[in-house]
Amino acid sequence: MSDTYAPPDTPLAIVHDDHEILLVDKPAGLLSVPGKGPHLADCLLARVMEAFPQALLVHRLDRDTSGLMVFALTPHAQRHLGQQFEKRRVKKTYIARVAGRLTPRTGTVDLPLIVDWPNRPRQMVDHVTGKPAVTDWRVMRASESESRVRLMPRTGRSHQLRVHMQALGHPILGDPFYAEGAARAHPRLMLHSEALQLRHPDGGRGVRFRATCPF
Repeated sequence: MSDTYAPPDTPLAIVHDDHEILLVDKPAGLLSVPGKGPHLADCLLARVMEAFPQALLVHRLDRDTSGLMVFALTPHAQRHLGQQFEKRRVKKTYIARVAGRLTPRTGTVDLPLIVDWPNRPRQMVDHVTGKPAVTDWRVMRASESESRVRLMPRTGRSHQLRVHMQALGHPILGDPFYAEGAARAHPRLMLHSEALQLRHPDGGRGVRFRATCPF
């Protein structure tokens, strides 16, 4: 990864900001937080803090995934949002393009996941020691070669959507870890965090934010 890290040099795409929270559309190819070593220092958190020095991390997206991330702008907001993620009260919606025709049109994947230690950061299904992981899906449109789907994870395991789609036999296109052959030969991972629905730290009202899918 260190040899190939060339994050996109694009301006910060702010979706929303107020006195408590900031929502940003992360480009694919950019780390959420710094990696180990100075060559992996460029990340969304660092770019956000240049404009919002008070910004605090709440959650992450994979480097190869694009889309919405929420940052806290006060310690109170960080605690409030952190609890919502921990208690699975944040509704997350992703758009993905996957290999083949996914059937039926709606469904749920319930497969526990654990890190594949010899092949980190890969994850794998493990029914004995894996942690619970559940993803709902809905097909938006499909052909014989690929399907465009909405993915609604109920849990937030590392690589959850990527492993679950592979387990169904429909890996996400462009996935360098879990897709093979033609499915892998895409310019990017076809996975985008489209929407976040949460409770605002100031007063607890429900709010929903969206970032348009770029593919």
